[in-house]
Amino acid sequence: MPLDTSNDMSMSRQAMKAELLDAETELRLAYAWRDERDEQALHRLITAYMRLAISMAAKFKRYGAPMNDLIQEAGLGLMKAADKFDPDRGVRFSTYAVWWIKASIQDYVMRNWSMVRTGSTSSQKSLFFNMRRVQARLEREAASDGIALDRHQLHEKIASEIGVPLRDVEMMDGRLAGSDFSLNAVQAADEDGREWIDALEDDGDQAAETVEHRHDTEQLREWLLTAMQRLNSRERFIVRERKLRDVPRTLESLGQELGLSKERIRQLEAAAFQKMRKSLEAQSREVQDLLA
Repeated sequence: MPLDTSNDMSMSRQAMKAELLDAETELRLAYAWRDERDEQALHRLITAYMRLAISMAAKFKRYGAPMNDLIQEAGLGLMKAADKFDPDRGVRFSTYAVWWIKASIQDYVMRNWSMVRTGSTSSQKSLFFNMRRVQARLEREAASDGIALDRHQLHEKIASEIGVPLRDVEMMDGRLAGSDFSLNAVQAADEDGREWIDALEDDGDQAAETVEHRHDTEQLREWLLTAMQRLNSRERFIVRERKLRDVPRTLESLGQELGLSKERIRQLEAAAFQKMRKSLEAQSREVQDLLA
């Protein structure tokens, strides 16, 4: 049966006219497809159970997806089931196919529910398709007992009932609470036709912050150059090789080049840093005195 027709009523009528397979015929067709890749056997098997796929697709109409799309997804699930079905296990094909059909439809519904992916784990899928039903039942039971549940208590009971983490319940409740909203939609109360995206705060660096950061960076660079100039040539060489190279050199390699021990290189490095620290502190005090 073709799955690309635009008329789901026509597909339903065709499915209802398809043959009903007995267990022996179903087994023979399954073997023909598995062992011989007989496409006619596959087509006959799928056609016979397309009514099952359509029936399951109809149960998901409440999620707002077009019925024809649901039927096509159900058909894809049915074909996956036929491709993976093992007739040696002694299970009827219809029993095996139900899981694949349902999984295919659920994946489609969740993919198209929102532009933001709703969830893909088993607990998130269980919540998506069961949360509202379980919530309504829990609220009815609480009301009949004269109990008023707050949102947190309700979430805890849902998590316990479905067997999922509380954080997943809280996340899914937020996702199911509203639909997607375009940031390019015009604000109804705005006479100038401003879009919602114009009201979002820019979290990037502002002009003043950029200028201030550039000024501070240039100031620090000047201070470091001045501090480096107050070192002797050997100290500048050690600092440059130890701190300004992409791959800093080891104390041992510098000692071998300068004819000094590793410990002596460490002492010279520490002394150079002390000189630079004093120079930076002095320059900082000069700036503070000027601003005072």
